[in-house]
Amino acid sequence: MAPSVRGLKLGRRYKLLAGAALVLLLIQGLAVWSFSGLEGDGKENSLPRVNRSPDNGEVAKDSDSSAGSRSQRWTVRPERRSSDGSKITRKATVTRKQRPPAHVFHGNWHNLTREGDTGSVEGAPHQSDRGFTPKCEITGKDALSALARARTHQCQQEIANVVCLHQAGELMPRNVQRQCQTTGCYIYFRKAFTCVVYAGRARQSYTAIETHDCFMPLQRSNYLHREVVRLAQSYENMRVTPWRMVTIWGGASLLTMYLRSMKDLLEVPDWPWDFFINLSATDYPTRTNEELVLFLSKHRHKNFLKSHGRDNARFIKKQGLDRLFHECDSHMWRLGERQIPEGIVVDGGSDWFALTRNFVEYVTYTKDILVSELQRFYKYTLLPAESFFHTVLENSKACDSLVDNNLRVTNWNRKLGCRCQYKHIVDWCGCSPNDFKPQDVVRLQQLSRPTFFARKFESSVNQEVLDILDAHLFGELPSETPGIKGYWESVYDSIDGLGGLSDVTMTVYAAFTRLALHELQGSKKETRQPSCWFTASGLPSSVELYFYDDHFQGYLVKQEVQSGETLEIWMMPQGSLKLSEQGEAIGRIQGLEVGTEWDPKERIFRNFGGLIGPFDEPVAVQKWSRGLNLTVTVVWIDPTYIIAASYDIIVDMDADFTQYKPPLARPLRPGYWTVRLLRFWELLAEVRFLVVPLTVRNKEPLRKGDRWLHAGPPKGQYMEQNFQALGGILNLPPRVEAEREAKGKSELLGKELEAWTDESLRSFWSVGGVCTKDASKSCPSLPVCSATRWSSMSPDPKSELGPVTHDGRVR
Repeated sequence: MAPSVRGLKLGRRYKLLAGAALVLLLIQGLAVWSFSGLEGDGKENSLPRVNRSPDNGEVAKDSDSSAGSRSQRWTVRPERRSSDGSKITRKATVTRKQRPPAHVFHGNWHNLTREGDTGSVEGAPHQSDRGFTPKCEITGKDALSALARARTHQCQQEIANVVCLHQAGELMPRNVQRQCQTTGCYIYFRKAFTCVVYAGRARQSYTAIETHDCFMPLQRSNYLHREVVRLAQSYENMRVTPWRMVTIWGGASLLTMYLRSMKDLLEVPDWPWDFFINLSATDYPTRTNEELVLFLSKHRHKNFLKSHGRDNARFIKKQGLDRLFHECDSHMWRLGERQIPEGIVVDGGSDWFALTRNFVEYVTYTKDILVSELQRFYKYTLLPAESFFHTVLENSKACDSLVDNNLRVTNWNRKLGCRCQYKHIVDWCGCSPNDFKPQDVVRLQQLSRPTFFARKFESSVNQEVLDILDAHLFGELPSETPGIKGYWESVYDSIDGLGGLSDVTMTVYAAFTRLALHELQGSKKETRQPSCWFTASGLPSSVELYFYDDHFQGYLVKQEVQSGETLEIWMMPQGSLKLSEQGEAIGRIQGLEVGTEWDPKERIFRNFGGLIGPFDEPVAVQKWSRGLNLTVTVVWIDPTYIIAASYDIIVDMDADFTQYKPPLARPLRPGYWTVRLLRFWELLAEVRFLVVPLTVRNKEPLRKGDRWLHAGPPKGQYMEQNFQALGGILNLPPRVEAEREAKGKSELLGKELEAWTDESLRSFWSVGGVCTKDASKSCPSLPVCSATRWSSMSPDPKSELGPVTHDGRVR
């Protein structure tokens, strides 16, 4: 009886406390539920254990749109067939109910964003200054997340202003009057035309259009701008915009660039043109210009745009047209939901098109409220160029001029191209087409619709496919043609200043010069010829990537020396992959590589030379052949034999690539790293890679206070979990001596530091050759670069453009 009475007393005593605890648990549960409702964009750095292919419904399959799919349902009026069932009519947007926004006090907005929340971008720096106060009460999780992640106060203020205007109903048009009187506007079916080319390789782009009028607004590359300006001086029908604009993938700035280019083109005197055709540096012609001119002459009043298809509701959700976006800080921020203006048909698809001059004049000069209201709407739209021109034309009086064909074929491979690879610049999952390769050429021959261009092509990925198209269009070059299998791409030019260099590349390029000059001096010691002793004059003047037969061959470094001569140095990478007998017996492992800037679409490292510094985030990639399912272990070992990371990967029978980027603490310790691939702790493969010791920080020589850069991560631990217990299984040597040596090297400065850097690079790079721009008086044995096959100064007839010939060609 006594225990029962005591229990009742305790119950009464702690009743209030228990009630408070229950309330607290309820609040926490609601908070967790609220965060779980945020729409995640997926994790780029996940282990390949989950199939993220389009077959699982995570990626859109529309053939001409760059946006990824959305999983939420959205109800709209279904499309209807006409009485004869022969045409599809798109219905204008109808009113739909919108969920009431969640109201959150603006003083707490910065506490509501975590890694992985809606719109969060992996690797994007989070705002450290929490003192920003919006001018209104911000509502909606997307807007709060964007405010928390914006890097500058200006961008935060822009986001807040946009959201406040949107909440007040003053940002978006609510109703737009459709002017098209035709149902089922799509039709399936002058010598001058204008193209807009931006970014990339100018020669490839201009080859595509030859003697037709070309108008080029250029973007980021100063080097490209100089080269195109120089090229334009040789051709009367080629103009370069006096302005330059930096655009981002999916950004509103791309539409702004197109509209500005159109206006400038219309104002160029005495330059008549009939069609506005936009091309990028990754486009290439598939038919001759004569065929294109003949086709456009027959359809001179038609506008060619490719539509997404017939499922408007799916397109709107997948494209994010029902979401509000704003571009600032070189990022497209998702800010919440919005309504599509009533009364119009929203259309879209590919952002590559051929538009008539009449339509361009209408979009540019009209006072029509249809155009002005749609410009308001698309100013805050993701991927606006994929929908703006379609929607304007579809709802205008000229809707019957719309042809569902953009005159080009795109090499889509959704399983590879739709992996949210742009989430670092846009709060959305986007897609990108693959580069054409020789095996894809058959796609160009199996089309039922007329096409004149194809995309994408990149010589750094595959040059052979361009040679095939060149042979088809211009005739095959003789096999002995100089440079026929070579490709050179500029990555640095001293004219642009140090802005084109990082601390890693600045360190490595200078070290490459020292290694080459040291080898020249050493090769002459036996004959005692001091004439080949060169002294570098400053930093390299330029650096180029060199490819031969579709394989990366290394860096070409131009260096001026104190004698006034210019040398070009070829630095070749040395492989370090080792396959064990166990790995060969299993037969599945084909390659193991470590690098940065992994491109999952093309399955290459965009950092071609694999130059890695202490603050980089390396990725380990394994290449497989088909076979039995495997579970393998990947182990990362730093220069002092610290086991930095260890994880398992399940390799399915049909997997061809697996990759993972372990979240290692930085700075990484400079020196030779090892990645081992094991099965049941038996070695399958091993590869070494170099974390380069830096000689500069912020492009200034290292000083005493910078020694921490080379000391490894805090407390010598790269991850929260300690893997050092695996040292015995891996048969690693004792760490004492290696750690003592690493500590001594971390304190090096000046010439001693340069010597360490040079010695480290020597194990991974070798001098492939040295040549001189002009015949050298101080070292006559050096070849002249123009007569050296690998040199960027050697002839390259396949890329050279000459004067316009009698048949209108330039090559």
